[in-house]
Amino acid sequence: MTPRLRDGLAVLWAEVVNAGGAVGFLPPVTPEEVAADLRKHLVGVAEGGTRPLVGFSEAGRPVATAFFELNAHRLMRHWVWLKTVMVHPEWQGRGTGRELMAAAASAARGMPGVTGIRLTCRGGMGLERFYASCGYTEVGRAPGAIRVAEDDLRDDVTLWLPLDGD
Repeated sequence: MTPRLRDGLAVLWAEVVNAGGAVGFLPPVTPEEVAADLRKHLVGVAEGGTRPLVGFSEAGRPVATAFFELNAHRLMRHWVWLKTVMVHPEWQGRGTGRELMAAAASAARGMPGVTGIRLTCRGGMGLERFYASCGYTEVGRAPGAIRVAEDDLRDDVTLWLPLDGD
């Protein structure tokens, strides 16, 4: 992880949120404001419990990313979390999201013993349909668990992609 890549990921994250993306923040946000959350992922990478997946433009700029979080719990090591999934707004609608999700499934299949991917998303944004089109199944929903405004509560939706036999 180079400083250039780290800074590029922070810019990507802020630009996705500021375009309306549901990635843990509400707009407006700056790259500096997302830096602490990004740092948590990068510490996980350094410690070996998190693995980044990054898609780059031809110019070498990060335009898509997700982070695998490996399970430390002895009974759940056979699946991984996929977190902070995002595609730059300029690259949305071109199939980049589907490519990212296919790359994530392929990468997870290459992880010894991993048979599934679990992720969550903010309800009410159409993300469930996108993930379903990538093979994920909704397996849980916590109604109103995400507060995006005082009078706007969204569901926290859990999705699952089985990797064996698909």
